[in-house]
This record gives sequence, structure tokens and C-alpha cells, in this order.
Amino acid sequence: MHPIRSGGGAELARHVRRVARLEIPGGGQVTVDGDFVYVGHMQPPFGTTIIDVSDPAHPKPVHTIMLPDGHSHTHKARVAGDLMIVNVEQNNRHLMRRGARLPEAEAKLAAGLGRAATDAELAVELGVKPENVPLLREGNRRGYSDGGFRVYDIADRSRPRLLSDTKTHGFGVHRFDMDARYAYISTEMEGYVGNILVIYDLARPESPVEVSRWWMPGQHVAGGETPTWPGYKNRLHHALRVGDELWAAVWNAGLRVIDISDIRRPRTVGEYNYHPPFPEPTHTVLPVRFPVAGRRIAVAVDEEHDHVPGQPHAGLWVFDVSDLAEIRPLSMFQVSELDSPWSRTGRFGAHQFQEHLSDTLVYAAWFSGGLRIVDVADPMLPREVGYFIPEPSGGFSSPQSNDVDVDRRGLIYLLDRNQGLDILEYDGTR
Repeated sequence: MHPIRSGGGAELARHVRRVARLEIPGGGQVTVDGDFVYVGHMQPPFGTTIIDVSDPAHPKPVHTIMLPDGHSHTHKARVAGDLMIVNVEQNNRHLMRRGARLPEAEAKLAAGLGRAATDAELAVELGVKPENVPLLREGNRRGYSDGGFRVYDIADRSRPRLLSDTKTHGFGVHRFDMDARYAYISTEMEGYVGNILVIYDLARPESPVEVSRWWMPGQHVAGGETPTWPGYKNRLHHALRVGDELWAAVWNAGLRVIDISDIRRPRTVGEYNYHPPFPEPTHTVLPVRFPVAGRRIAVAVDEEHDHVPGQPHAGLWVFDVSDLAEIRPLSMFQVSELDSPWSRTGRFGAHQFQEHLSDTLVYAAWFSGGLRIVDVADPMLPREVGYFIPEPSGGFSSPQSNDVDVDRRGLIYLLDRNQGLDILEYDGTR
């Protein structure tokens, strides 16, 4: 397979070829199940698109769930059998969170200036753009109570049928996992600081029932706990089930392993935190399902979130998890800024990898670094064996590869958070 080059001569692919591309609105998560792909879109009014990939060279969207307003997005979607769950989370939540400080900022500036502050002055105080101040003011007036998750019957993929709309709290639900019986939801809940885990029983999908909760000590402020970190720095990103364990990425607190052999009493059995000195937060962690080089290993990926020049970019970790009481790092994998022509024109570092590891190959979405395929057969020395960097489309300045999944045929689905879904094929070279 010959290398693909950009118009400027940069090498954009090695050992990976494009099978097809769909110019659809950008998304947060791509899930493949059988002959269908499910894309949760980043921005309303687009909610979730279901795509028929039985002929992967000619993918066909069969339905898009549209959202009724611009207050929420449903940018994550997961499937088990004929059930689909999507999250409901406040759109632009990081910006809207700053609105909570608006009354305080108005009072502070008025006291100092002897008059009402202008939007430009408030913007400086809040660290936002002046045009965003009216949005924050309107958001405070309106409030937000739509956060949660929705369950759909997708027996007919062309006509999803809403079964339930479960409300949680605050900004709602972020990423999550599910199986045929339970949903493992990362959400804000009343009385807690930051997202926690809430497990729901789906035996009656028309009415999911809460089974249990898990959180890190310090999050449950209503229960008398006090965080030892500022703001929302430590929180659950999401947890993935493997057997009777949940593997949880907890942002600036690193990772946790949760025993759910008793689903009603989750308990922490392993943890490791590498923040500081590494500045980018932990996004996803998952064990390889078989021993590698005589060890049980796990792979974790950080998210390029608020990168500061001079600090390490978000990367991929390999951990020895043979003894959950003594988790230890074995190695890291990084991509050089020289390896993408768009490394300085958009978020560049790592974000996510496919959420099932049946081999030692890790397929990672690397923002403007595109897709990176990393072999962890030698846990001490992860090795890149292929990559693909899509060129930007839709007028955007860089690709922003946000999520990736791999189907039973070995085809790769690479989703851009701004625009586009690529279907790719790796030639197996190692």
C-alpha cells in the first residue's frame, strides 16, 4: 500500500486506506454494531445518525434523530441488541458553567466601577468572549433541567422509537457504557461535585431503575465529604465493564478499577494517578483481555484538553495491572508534532481509542494527528504500525479525529468532531 500525501506533500497515511467517507455533521462518539454504525453528533439540531454499512464502500444513512432545540446535545450513543442509549447533556457546558459566576462578576465590577459593567468588561472577568455574555445571561434565566439519558427501541433501524427519557441532574450525562441488562452512566447528581457513576437496571427499558452509585471520596459534599481538589478537576469521565470489573477514567485523578461482582455495592479495588506531573486528564482505560508478555496489562489514553505549549501532549499509556493493589506504568506512546501538517492549527494530542481490545492493536483517535494504530505486544515499547490523517473539510482548519471503532471485519470507523466519518482498512502490516 503506497503512502498517501497531502497537497503540500505531507505523508497522510501508511498501511491504511480509505474505503469510504461520509460528509456528515461532526460527532462525539461512533459505535458499530453488526451492519450499522451509530454516530452521536456534537452540535444540535443533529442528535444521532444510524448508518447502514452492510456495503462499507457505499454507506447509507437510514435515520437521523433531530433535537427540538439548541440547549442539549446527544453526542454519545451505545447499542446492545435492539436497545440504543444516547446521553443528554447541556450543549456548550464548559462555557455555560461560567454563567454561574455572572452575578458575582456583575456585583464585583459594579462595586469597583461605580456603575454597571459592560459586556466587554464582564467577558474579561469571566474569561469568555464578549458575544458570549448575553448567552450566559440567557442561560441563567432559562436554567437547565433536561440532562440525563434516553433509551430507544431500534428493532427497526430506520424508525427508532423512544422508550424512556431519564433525567439525572446538573449538566446531565457524558460518556457511558451499557450491556443488555445495565447502563453505567457518568453524570452529575444532586449533592455531588463532578460526575459520578450511577448504574441503572434496563430490565424494563421503558423505566430504568437506579441500582447503585460509585464516587471518589470527597465528591459527596451533601454527605459531609470535602474535595481535596479545586472545582471539577477530579470526576468520572466514564467507566467500561469487563467481566465483574469497571475500568474508570477519573480525569485529573487518573484511573480506578471498580469491583461490581455485587452490582449493588461497587467498591474500588485498584487506582493509579499520574496527575501531576502529566497535565492532560485521563479519558479512557481498558485492560487487554489476555496476558501480554506474561503480564495483565491495561491501556489508558489522555485527552488533549487545555494544552499549554511546552507541556507534554496527551498520549497513550500502558500499565501493568497484574496486581490491582500495585498498578504501575510500563510505557507511553506519543506522536510528534512533525507527524501532522495540522499539529499547530487545532487540538493535536490523543483523545480516545476503540472501547474493546481483542488484540494488542490499539486504534487511537489523535485529533489533528488522525488515526494512529499502536501495537502493545511489547508493553515496554508500544510501536506504531499504521496511521491515517484525513484532510480537513467543511471549511475547518484541521482534522479533529474524535472517536474510533472497529467492526467484526476489521474495518475502522474514524469520526471527526467537526465534520465527516471515514471508513478505513488496515493492511495488517506489523
